[in-house]
Amino acid sequence: MSNMIELKNVKRYFSNSKNMFHKDKRDVRAVDDITFEIKEGEIVGLVGESGSGKTTLARVLLSLTKMTDGEVVIDGVELSKATKKDMDKLHREIAVVFQDPASNLNPRETVESSIMRPMIIHGVPRAEAKQKAREVLEMVKMDLRYLDSFPHQLSGGQLQRIAIARALALSPKIMILDEPTSALDVSVQAQILNLLLDLQEEMGLTYLIITHDLNVIKYISDKIAVMYLGKLVEFGPTEEVADTPSHPYTKGLMDAAPILDPRLRGREKYIMEGDPGSLMNVGDGCRFFARCKYATEECKYHDPANIKVNDQHQVACFNPLNK
Repeated sequence: MSNMIELKNVKRYFSNSKNMFHKDKRDVRAVDDITFEIKEGEIVGLVGESGSGKTTLARVLLSLTKMTDGEVVIDGVELSKATKKDMDKLHREIAVVFQDPASNLNPRETVESSIMRPMIIHGVPRAEAKQKAREVLEMVKMDLRYLDSFPHQLSGGQLQRIAIARALALSPKIMILDEPTSALDVSVQAQILNLLLDLQEEMGLTYLIITHDLNVIKYISDKIAVMYLGKLVEFGPTEEVADTPSHPYTKGLMDAAPILDPRLRGREKYIMEGDPGSLMNVGDGCRFFARCKYATEECKYHDPANIKVNDQHQVACFNPLNK
């Protein structure tokens, strides 16, 4: 399979100072030297605590914020060298589904109008857009009578299906989903996840899913990318990263997730101490140093490079848990 998304040493820094004349200007390293690939048709889950840089990385991929350095290639188009024609192509190929669909739907527009809007913006004839709206609504398993409904008349699960239908309207290749199930009841979450899996298989879509819910990631993703304070600390196949994590931070995240299998609830957990810290005071060493019980002096003063656990699994740690 070819790579649909490639990130090479991607950085996004924000300048921070009390005022424009302040001498002590420190960069907020929201995304710091991120490198990984997503193959065509893969589902990758991006996880990490709040403030880890997940959303900023997604904004870089969506060209909503400009990267400070590095290279991003999406479906053969390098973002830093993309022409207007290239960007028009990517805007059609990349779709986004947000956490709260109600806040992203115009309350004065019907479902049909909301689904048609992105197509009209991209120059699709109105009659064709109208027909496509009916097709994608059926794809997300909703009755056509909902085309005339308004957002306030729908449940949370129905609204999320509408958001997914709208994302499918331009026949994308890539979908970026930001907490797609966090606002839903557990039973509805399962329905939406199964719908996403069906659509991915049917259309060959590539997913990047951002979430705090590790059980969702374990269920739906092929690979997991773990971020901590702007750094990618682990990346690899879901089964390996979830069951035998190599980075202490990943193990802390996995052990903090609710255990659904009662047979596994008696095992010892690694409980992380302290808070995530600040992106303005990251220092020169490993950013997880202050919270890691396995840390050494080397970790304090040197930033670990990525090492290979195997051909598909990488970790940024001097002392991986599963060497």
